[in-house]
Amino acid sequence: MSGLIVPFKGFIPKVDPSAFIAPNATLIGEVEIGANCGIWYGCILRGDGPGIRIGENSNLQDGTVVHVAGRGLMTIVGRNVSVGHMALLHACEVHDDAFIGMNSTVLDGAVVESGAMVAAGAVVTPRKIVRSGELWAGNPARKLRDITEKDREMFRRVVGHYIELANAHRLANAHRPIEQKAGEQKAAEQKAAE
Repeated sequence: MSGLIVPFKGFIPKVDPSAFIAPNATLIGEVEIGANCGIWYGCILRGDGPGIRIGENSNLQDGTVVHVAGRGLMTIVGRNVSVGHMALLHACEVHDDAFIGMNSTVLDGAVVESGAMVAAGAVVTPRKIVRSGELWAGNPARKLRDITEKDREMFRRVVGHYIELANAHRLANAHRPIEQKAGEQKAAEQKAAE
């Protein structure tokens, strides 16, 4: 495990040993990460009551932010979900096999059902339901069209690719102590300054 793991209110993030947590990802409080997940560079998951659950084989790509609502709404991401770069998931549910596009937002109480897709840049407003088999786009997001078999194949391909990539990153950094990595970074910075 890597990343910044921060206990909060008696909760310590739980991470399956097969998951990849990027060195600069931050997990705070009541957070659970499933098997074969990838929590990529610059992600922040702040489970400060209630919690955050990320299902197996899911990936949260670089810069994604996941938070909860103090009024009891947690964030749940199911299995085999891809969440694109810089997405915001706030107190919502993303069911198994769904796809969340880059720089999109899913807000409080919204649900993205299994096999649904939120397009890049879309904003799913509070309490909306993106039904299974639908693609939603825009701000505010609305149904654009039905999901095609080509879309479903892309969802599966992206999940598989990110599992392989996460495993490669996890293994590449597992054998090197953190102090060694920090020392190498400092030496590289000094060399660059010369």
